[in-house]
Amino acid sequence: MRRSRLAERRPIFVVFRAECRRIPTGAGLPAGIVRRRQGSAAVGAIGRVGIVQGMTSRMTDRDERMTKVPEVTLVFWIIKIAATTLGETGGDSVTMTLDWGYLAGTALFFAALVVLVAAQIKADRFYSPLYWATIVASTTFGTTMADFADRSLGIGYAGGSTSLLLCLLAVLALWYWSCGSISVDTVATPRVEGFYWAAITFSQTLGTALGDWMATGLGYEGGALVFAGTLAAVAAAYYTTSLSRVALFWAAFILTRPLGATVGDFLDKPINQGGLNLSRPLASAVIAVFIVLCLLILPQRAGRHPGEPETAS
Repeated sequence: MRRSRLAERRPIFVVFRAECRRIPTGAGLPAGIVRRRQGSAAVGAIGRVGIVQGMTSRMTDRDERMTKVPEVTLVFWIIKIAATTLGETGGDSVTMTLDWGYLAGTALFFAALVVLVAAQIKADRFYSPLYWATIVASTTFGTTMADFADRSLGIGYAGGSTSLLLCLLAVLALWYWSCGSISVDTVATPRVEGFYWAAITFSQTLGTALGDWMATGLGYEGGALVFAGTLAAVAAAYYTTSLSRVALFWAAFILTRPLGATVGDFLDKPINQGGLNLSRPLASAVIAVFIVLCLLILPQRAGRHPGEPETAS
């Protein structure tokens, strides 16, 4: 009889977020009381699950608001190409028109880049003017740095492009190893932002070297057509294939830089070198006004943050 009573003391297990809570039935109590206890336990568990789900939803919404980069749309790419073109004409304005030289120009734009990246990381949310000012600083620094390495140091376009590509791949690999993703949707913490801006800077510098290298053989118009066609192929792959969206984004981001570089060179280089011989400061001012108008007329919002890093496929 005693064994029979012990056998009736079977526990009820309620699973709540991978935790097991043991709720005894209370052997010896009337069946009605036992059922009420079981019902109360189930209702309590459901209530706790609902509270956790609500908290999770609010946390996800908060993470999305904390994203520090703009949503990747057509407007993003329009401004990005304009910013890379401004980086080319602006960098040449300082190093060539003002005759500061590549080393002084590189030091100037590097200092501006450091200040703006620090401000960007310190900011509590996405600020469109600050973000694009940092992009412009990275692309002007990339212009002068690539020119300094290719021309002043004598590395050459092939050597400079190869070295910069290896540096960019190393940054992306370290970013992935450290954070589990290189998606821009995860740029919401200082550590990830550091990797993001390092990758941005190397990609901008690489794009300058690639653009100059291509222009030496095909001219500025030919180089621009090649990079525009390659970008079109990346866009087609985005809409027609299942290739990694992360990989396609970085491919497009890198390719927009040499496209902007060749367009910028086409605008300000002498006619006997295949350019239009426009004033570099004037071209830079016109492009800067265009970017400001885009920011005013086509406002951007912060991109989505998933809350948890997603792995690159």
